[in-house]
Amino acid sequence: MIYIKSQHEINLIRESGKVTGYILNEFLESIIKPGITTKEIDTRVEEIIRKHGMIPTFKGYQGFPASVCASVNEEVVHGIPSRERRLQEGDIISIDVGSTYKGYVSDAARTYPVGKVSDEATDIMKAAEEGFFSGLEYCKAGCRLSDISHAIQTRVESRGYGVIRELVGHGVGQQMHEEPQIPNYGRPGRGPRIQAGMVFAIEPMITQGSYRVRTLEDNWTIVTVDGGLAAHYENTVVITDGEPELLTL
Repeated sequence: MIYIKSQHEINLIRESGKVTGYILNEFLESIIKPGITTKEIDTRVEEIIRKHGMIPTFKGYQGFPASVCASVNEEVVHGIPSRERRLQEGDIISIDVGSTYKGYVSDAARTYPVGKVSDEATDIMKAAEEGFFSGLEYCKAGCRLSDISHAIQTRVESRGYGVIRELVGHGVGQQMHEEPQIPNYGRPGRGPRIQAGMVFAIEPMITQGSYRVRTLEDNWTIVTVDGGLAAHYENTVVITDGEPELLTL
């Protein structure tokens, strides 16, 4: 079942989104530099979330041990922060984070350069963002869910990148993962019609080479099978009677 949120519920998600958005759009850009460990990033993000009276959504979710997913280079998503993982010049890192406020969740992600990165790394990060905004054009009442999926796939593949099949966007609200699932690929004109009051986490996850992925022995970290770079771009989006509202941008 796809839940239609009340204005009160949307207001709570909006408050949560302010903190998640601040972390991704301002704070992390100031601290992600060569030499920092992924555990340091996790610790400082958790401090911010709790300082605002919120709960780190990811911590403890299905046993996940941290407040952020920190995925470096070929790691697509769900990278576990580590004291041993120190970022190096030229890396790229995807940070996925959620904040819970009075029982309501916002969820978003960005991929960042670490110092000076290659043109290839810069391009894949830009392509993931472009894929998101292509999908956003169909986050409107009356469109079909797969219109979002098709728009993302078309944009990303036109840029020469792969779209991961095993991982999808989703509804968000009182739970981090609610219905519907929103793949980043597919034919248009399929699935339920989008309605005002729906809240989605739209999140292209794209690869430099093959779109196939595998899970490491930690049972969390998902990596590209060929070692190619991956990028991730996500926002929490409210469907309105007009243009969609981005709560984490």
